[in-house]
This record gives sequence, C-alpha cells and structure tokens, in this order.
Amino acid sequence: MPKTTPLNEAHRAAGARMVDFGGWDMPVHYGSQIEEHHAVRGKAGIFDVSHMQVVDIEGPGARAFLRLALANNVDKLTQPGKALYSCMLTEEGGVVDDLIVYFFREDWFRVVVNAGTAEKDIAWLSRLKDQAGAQVRITPRRDLAILALQGPKAREGFAHAFLAHFAAARDLKPFNAVLHGDWMIARTGYTGEDGFEIIIPAAIAPDAWKTLTANGFRPAGLGARDTLRLEAGMNLYGQDMDERVSPLDAGLAWTVDLKSPRNFVGKVGLESRPRKSDFVGLVLLDSGGILRAHQKVETAKGEGEITSGTFSPTMEKSIALARVPRTTGAAVQVDIRGKLLNARVVKAPFVRHGKILVS
Repeated sequence: MPKTTPLNEAHRAAGARMVDFGGWDMPVHYGSQIEEHHAVRGKAGIFDVSHMQVVDIEGPGARAFLRLALANNVDKLTQPGKALYSCMLTEEGGVVDDLIVYFFREDWFRVVVNAGTAEKDIAWLSRLKDQAGAQVRITPRRDLAILALQGPKAREGFAHAFLAHFAAARDLKPFNAVLHGDWMIARTGYTGEDGFEIIIPAAIAPDAWKTLTANGFRPAGLGARDTLRLEAGMNLYGQDMDERVSPLDAGLAWTVDLKSPRNFVGKVGLESRPRKSDFVGLVLLDSGGILRAHQKVETAKGEGEITSGTFSPTMEKSIALARVPRTTGAAVQVDIRGKLLNARVVKAPFVRHGKILVS
C-alpha cells in the first residue's frame, strides 16, 4: 500500500485525482492542472509536500559531517536560519540526491530530501557517519508535515491565515528560515514564485490546510508543481540528474564548491570527470508535438537528450531542459515520433515571478 501524508483525507474530500508517486498516495490535480498552475502564477496556491523527508543532523560534529557529505560548502552558513541548496554525490561524482540544508545551531542542521530517495539518502548518510566516526545523530522526522505556499499573493494569504507566524517571517530573505514556536517557516520553494514553505507538526496539518485554503490558497497537485518548476528551470531528481550524472552536466556546477581545500565525497570523482555537456533550455518552434523526456536532440555538435519536457501553460509553448554537446548553437532539432521538429536553445529559467523571460 502507498504511504499517505497527514492530508490524504483532505485531498480526497476535495476531489483530488490521486496517484502513486514514488510509493506515496499523492494528488496530481484537483480538477484542472492548468487552472492550478495559473493560480500559482497569478494569485496563490498551496501544495502538500509532506512526502518529502525532513532529517535533523544534530551533535557537536554536525558541521564537520555535512562539510564532508555535501558538494556545496556548509561553511557558507553562518547566520541561524540560512539555507543552502546542494547535492550529495557518489565517490564517482554522480548525484545521490539534491536537497536543501538549513543551519540553526552549530549542533543542529536540518535537511529536506526528496521523497523517492529518502530511505536511500538516510542509509547513505548513516554509512558515511559510521565511516567517518562522526559525532552526530541522524533523525528522520516523520512527525512533521510540509506545506508550500506559493504565488504573488502568498504573503497576503499567509498573513490573513496566521498573522503571528507571518509576522515572525515577514522580513525573511529568500533561502532563509525562522523558527516560531513549533513551526519552521522558510522562504524557499519550487515554482519560481514568491512564497513560504512551512514545516509543522503533522497533527495540526489538516487544520492548517483548512485555514489556508479558506484564506485564498488554491490546492495544487503534482501536475502543476511539475510545470511550474520546469518553467522556473529547476531540476527534478531522477529525470534531470541521478547517480549516473555529474552535477557539472546537469546545470548544477554552481552548487559544487571545488575551490576550497575542503574534501567532500565525490570531489576526486568530479576532478577526474570534467564537464562534457551543456544543460540548456529548449523552446519548440514547430507545431506537431510536445517536448518530453528522453527525446533525442540533433545538434551540429552531435546528439543530445531532453531530460524534462512539457507544455508551458504560461508561455503557451512546449519547453524542455536538455543535455547537449558543449558549445551547441542556438538551432537544434528534436526527434518527436520520428519527425524532426525545430527548436531553439535558450537559457533557463523560462518564467520567474510571473514574467516570461524567453521569447
């Protein structure tokens, strides 16, 4: 049986179409994926992302442990609440998972990892802890729920719903978080819009969801979450990168700190495995198809492949992320059902904060 979040009954009561997503019973939409997408771009949407795994890393060796475990450098985190996006890597330099790590105290960091890789990630961290003799406790927090409040009206809606919690987070800058009572409120998200991700006790999640939807947040499912993140040029683990793919070939070089003398798992592998591909955006120019993952991209430099593709509701065009040979030019063709259709190489993101950034 698929696992369920604390909001499963609320989703079913709202008429959501439920699907098995990585072993979790999750809503793909509540009637119209397109309307949910536009609600987030134009007003405010709410996502249940409680299937993602919160993991607390605690103890006197927490910073040293994460310094070793993550490709990005946690020494950048000096102010309580500051967050950092990073990958965990195999020894060979492939991506175990991507995650966000939050710093609260020298003996307490919190990471949030993907749902489908959570068990693998915890096992990986536990093995590394044992190998390194790290003085840390690794605690998966299944007693917590995560709600993502996204859209240009998210601040207003959050303030109406929970004024005291909003007041604590009012001045947060992006990629920062604050603790307020038993709530953690972060200025992070996966849509390219403003908003908050709130981590709260699972027991109060249904009431919080009810209050937030009563204050203007439209429930949105995994379908809209995927089109929104792709428009925002954000990677999806398992499609845009995995253990076979270097972050350098997935547009994630900016998340890897190779300059400091710090050693981390995968550093030697990356140094012996130089970047071989460009990770680009594509916009389909011809009619007659939709860009999808695994379609072949024909370029003057050789063959590439789409990693994520969709129809963009905001742009009303088909868009994709693709891995192509280095220095590929602006004009490419995509093989869609045996027919080569013209596409243009662009720099992602395609859409941020409601504005179309590519033509």
